[in-house]
Amino acid sequence: MGEVDETRRLMREQDAANEADAILRAVYQALKDRGYNPISQLTGYLLSGDPAFITSHREARSLIRRLERDELVEELLRQYVQKLEGQPLR
Repeated sequence: MGEVDETRRLMREQDAANEADAILRAVYQALKDRGYNPISQLTGYLLSGDPAFITSHREARSLIRRLERDELVEELLRQYVQKLEGQPLR
């Protein structure tokens, strides 16, 4: 089948936010499971891009690399601003 026969779907902004949220939660839990400080490890990854800051436990390293770092930062800021404004988090 050629490209014309394939169904394509654009990822909506909400879908992207949901994916980023799910990945951050899974990675956070995997880091906690292994006894790491999730905030320090995620900060190290976001600043450096070095996946060695993320454990491979529960495939967290593979998960976090599905998204660009700027997408993860955007999700973190979105949740922070929602909390500041008193909006319920999804």
